Amino acid sequence: MNHRHLLPDEIDQLLDGETGFGVAPLQAHLRECEQCRAAFEEQREVVEALEHLPHLAPSPEFAGRVMAQVQIYEPWHVAARDSVVGWVRPLAPRSQPVRLALGAAAVSLAGLLSVASIWLIAHADATLFFAELVRTTFVRALATTGATVVQALLGRSASQALAGNTTAIIVASISLYIVVFLAAAFALRAAAVSRRRRA
Repeated sequence: MNHRHLLPDEIDQLLDGETGFGVAPLQAHLRECEQCRAAFEEQREVVEALEHLPHLAPSPEFAGRVMAQVQIYEPWHVAARDSVVGWVRPLAPRSQPVRLALGAAAVSLAGLLSVASIWLIAHADATLFFAELVRTTFVRALATTGATVVQALLGRSASQALAGNTTAIIVASISLYIVVFLAAAFALRAAAVSRRRRA
Protein backbone atom coordinates (compact mmCIF):
# COMPACT_ATOMS: atom_id res chain seq x y z
CA MET A 1 0.00 0.00 0.00
CA ASN A 2 1.28 3.47 -0.91
CA HIS A 3 1.37 5.64 2.23
CA ARG A 4 1.32 8.92 0.30
CA HIS A 5 -2.17 10.39 -0.02
CA LEU A 6 -3.54 11.60 -3.36
CA LEU A 7 -2.85 15.18 -4.34
CA PRO A 8 -5.75 17.49 -5.38
CA ASP A 9 -4.75 17.37 -9.05
CA GLU A 10 -4.63 13.56 -8.91
CA ILE A 11 -8.16 13.51 -7.49
CA ASP A 12 -9.17 15.84 -10.32
CA GLN A 13 -7.72 13.38 -12.85
CA LEU A 14 -9.85 10.60 -11.38
CA LEU A 15 -12.96 12.80 -11.32
CA ASP A 16 -12.42 13.73 -14.98
CA GLY A 17 -12.26 10.03 -15.86
CA GLU A 18 -8.82 10.31 -17.45
CA THR A 19 -7.10 7.18 -18.68
CA GLY A 20 -3.44 6.56 -19.06
CA PHE A 21 -0.33 4.98 -17.62
CA GLY A 22 -0.38 6.87 -14.30
CA VAL A 23 -4.09 6.55 -13.55
CA ALA A 24 -4.12 2.84 -12.58
CA PRO A 25 -1.93 3.31 -9.45
CA LEU A 26 -4.13 6.24 -8.39
CA GLN A 27 -7.27 4.09 -8.70
CA ALA A 28 -5.59 1.29 -6.74
CA HIS A 29 -4.64 3.70 -3.96
CA LEU A 30 -8.20 5.08 -3.92
CA ARG A 31 -9.58 1.56 -3.37
CA GLU A 32 -7.23 0.98 -0.43
CA CYS A 33 -7.15 4.41 1.32
CA GLU A 34 -10.26 5.45 3.20
CA GLN A 35 -9.10 9.08 3.67
CA CYS A 36 -8.46 9.57 -0.06
CA ARG A 37 -11.76 7.88 -0.90
CA ALA A 38 -13.57 10.34 1.41
CA ALA A 39 -11.79 13.29 -0.26
CA PHE A 40 -12.69 11.87 -3.68
CA GLU A 41 -16.38 11.48 -2.72
CA GLU A 42 -16.46 15.02 -1.30
CA GLN A 43 -15.03 16.43 -4.53
CA ARG A 44 -17.41 14.31 -6.62
CA GLU A 45 -20.40 15.76 -4.76
CA VAL A 46 -19.13 19.29 -5.39
CA VAL A 47 -18.72 18.54 -9.11
CA GLU A 48 -22.20 17.06 -9.34
CA ALA A 49 -23.70 20.04 -7.51
CA LEU A 50 -21.95 22.40 -9.92
CA GLU A 51 -23.21 20.46 -12.92
CA HIS A 52 -26.81 20.74 -11.69
CA LEU A 53 -26.65 24.52 -11.30
CA PRO A 54 -28.63 26.44 -13.94
CA HIS A 55 -26.50 27.71 -16.80
CA LEU A 56 -26.58 31.51 -16.82
CA ALA A 57 -25.56 33.61 -19.80
CA PRO A 58 -24.56 37.28 -19.36
CA SER A 59 -26.46 39.93 -21.27
CA PRO A 60 -25.07 40.99 -24.66
CA GLU A 61 -24.05 44.39 -23.19
CA PHE A 62 -22.05 42.83 -20.34
CA ALA A 63 -18.70 42.76 -22.15
CA GLY A 64 -19.14 46.34 -23.35
CA ARG A 65 -19.95 47.59 -19.84
CA VAL A 66 -16.93 45.80 -18.38
CA MET A 67 -14.56 47.07 -21.07
CA ALA A 68 -15.88 50.62 -20.65
CA GLN A 69 -14.57 50.54 -17.06
CA VAL A 70 -11.15 49.12 -17.99
CA GLN A 71 -8.43 51.75 -18.17
CA ILE A 72 -6.32 51.04 -21.26
CA TYR A 73 -3.08 52.92 -21.78
CA GLU A 74 -3.04 54.54 -25.18
CA PRO A 75 0.14 56.29 -26.42
CA TRP A 76 -0.29 59.97 -27.26
CA HIS A 77 0.58 59.51 -30.94
CA VAL A 78 -2.09 56.80 -31.34
CA ALA A 79 -4.70 59.00 -29.65
CA ALA A 80 -3.69 61.96 -31.87
CA ARG A 81 -3.87 59.83 -35.02
CA ASP A 82 -7.27 58.40 -34.06
CA SER A 83 -8.69 61.84 -33.33
CA VAL A 84 -7.41 63.21 -36.66
CA VAL A 85 -8.76 60.20 -38.55
CA GLY A 86 -12.12 60.53 -36.74
CA TRP A 87 -12.26 64.21 -37.69
CA VAL A 88 -11.18 63.72 -41.33
CA ARG A 89 -13.12 60.51 -42.15
CA PRO A 90 -16.60 62.15 -42.28
CA LEU A 91 -15.19 64.88 -44.55
CA ALA A 92 -13.52 62.45 -46.95
CA PRO A 93 -15.47 61.76 -50.16
CA ARG A 94 -16.79 58.24 -50.66
CA SER A 95 -16.32 57.90 -54.41
CA GLN A 96 -12.95 56.82 -55.80
CA PRO A 97 -12.75 59.42 -58.65
CA VAL A 98 -13.31 62.31 -56.25
CA ARG A 99 -10.63 60.94 -53.91
CA LEU A 100 -8.18 60.70 -56.79
CA ALA A 101 -8.99 64.25 -57.91
CA LEU A 102 -8.50 65.60 -54.37
CA GLY A 103 -5.25 63.64 -54.02
CA ALA A 104 -3.97 65.07 -57.31
CA ALA A 105 -4.96 68.58 -56.18
CA ALA A 106 -3.16 68.10 -52.85
CA VAL A 107 -0.01 66.85 -54.60
CA SER A 108 -0.15 69.79 -57.02
CA LEU A 109 -0.57 72.25 -54.15
CA ALA A 110 2.33 70.69 -52.27
CA GLY A 111 4.50 70.95 -55.38
CA LEU A 112 3.49 74.56 -55.92
CA LEU A 113 4.29 75.44 -52.29
CA SER A 114 7.65 73.67 -52.59
CA VAL A 115 8.55 75.63 -55.73
CA ALA A 116 7.41 78.88 -54.08
CA SER A 117 9.51 78.11 -50.99
CA ILE A 118 12.59 77.41 -53.12
CA TRP A 119 12.04 80.65 -55.06
CA LEU A 120 11.63 82.65 -51.83
CA ILE A 121 14.81 81.16 -50.41
CA ALA A 122 16.73 81.87 -53.63
CA HIS A 123 15.45 85.46 -53.66
CA ALA A 124 15.86 86.18 -49.94
CA ASP A 125 16.38 89.92 -50.43
CA ALA A 126 13.08 90.29 -52.31
CA THR A 127 11.36 88.11 -49.71
CA LEU A 128 12.64 90.25 -46.83
CA PHE A 129 11.63 93.45 -48.64
CA PHE A 130 8.13 92.11 -49.29
CA ALA A 131 7.78 90.88 -45.69
CA GLU A 132 8.83 94.29 -44.35
CA LEU A 133 6.39 96.00 -46.71
CA VAL A 134 3.54 93.75 -45.53
CA ARG A 135 4.47 94.31 -41.87
CA THR A 136 4.62 98.09 -42.27
CA THR A 137 1.29 98.16 -44.13
CA PHE A 138 -0.34 95.94 -41.52
CA VAL A 139 0.96 98.03 -38.61
CA ARG A 140 -0.17 101.25 -40.32
CA ALA A 141 -3.63 99.82 -41.02
CA LEU A 142 -3.93 98.51 -37.46
CA ALA A 143 -2.84 101.87 -36.02
CA THR A 144 -5.34 103.73 -38.21
CA THR A 145 -8.25 101.48 -37.31
CA GLY A 146 -7.09 101.46 -33.68
CA ALA A 147 -7.12 105.27 -33.58
CA THR A 148 -10.61 105.26 -35.08
CA VAL A 149 -11.84 102.69 -32.55
CA VAL A 150 -10.22 104.56 -29.63
CA GLN A 151 -11.78 107.84 -30.79
CA ALA A 152 -15.20 106.20 -31.28
CA LEU A 153 -15.21 104.47 -27.90
CA LEU A 154 -13.19 106.80 -25.66
CA GLY A 155 -13.58 110.18 -27.39
CA ARG A 156 -11.37 112.63 -29.30
CA SER A 157 -9.30 113.56 -26.21
CA ALA A 158 -8.11 109.95 -25.75
CA SER A 159 -7.28 109.70 -29.46
CA GLN A 160 -5.26 112.97 -29.29
CA ALA A 161 -3.47 111.79 -26.13
CA LEU A 162 -2.31 108.66 -27.96
CA ALA A 163 -1.46 110.47 -31.21
CA GLY A 164 2.03 109.74 -32.43
CA ASN A 165 2.42 106.69 -30.19
CA THR A 166 1.71 103.82 -32.60
CA THR A 167 2.43 101.10 -30.08
CA ALA A 168 0.00 102.55 -27.54
CA ILE A 169 -2.70 102.86 -30.20
CA ILE A 170 -2.19 99.25 -31.31
CA VAL A 171 -2.23 97.94 -27.72
CA ALA A 172 -5.33 99.98 -26.90
CA SER A 173 -7.17 98.85 -30.03
CA ILE A 174 -6.26 95.18 -29.47
CA SER A 175 -7.43 95.47 -25.85
CA LEU A 176 -10.71 97.01 -26.99
CA TYR A 177 -11.18 94.29 -29.63
CA ILE A 178 -10.64 91.64 -26.93
CA VAL A 179 -13.17 93.31 -24.62
CA VAL A 180 -15.74 93.55 -27.44
CA PHE A 181 -15.13 89.92 -28.42
CA LEU A 182 -15.53 88.69 -24.81
CA ALA A 183 -18.69 90.77 -24.38
CA ALA A 184 -20.14 89.30 -27.58
CA ALA A 185 -19.20 85.77 -26.49
CA PHE A 186 -20.87 86.23 -23.09
CA ALA A 187 -23.96 87.70 -24.75
CA LEU A 188 -24.23 84.72 -27.12
CA ARG A 189 -23.74 82.29 -24.25
CA ALA A 190 -26.43 84.02 -22.17
CA ALA A 191 -28.82 83.90 -25.14
CA ALA A 192 -28.13 80.17 -25.64
CA VAL A 193 -28.68 79.43 -21.93
CA SER A 194 -31.96 81.36 -21.84
CA ARG A 195 -33.17 79.59 -25.00
CA ARG A 196 -32.30 76.21 -23.42
CA ARG A 197 -34.22 77.09 -20.27
CA ARG A 198 -37.30 77.98 -22.31
CA ALA A 199 -37.20 74.68 -24.20
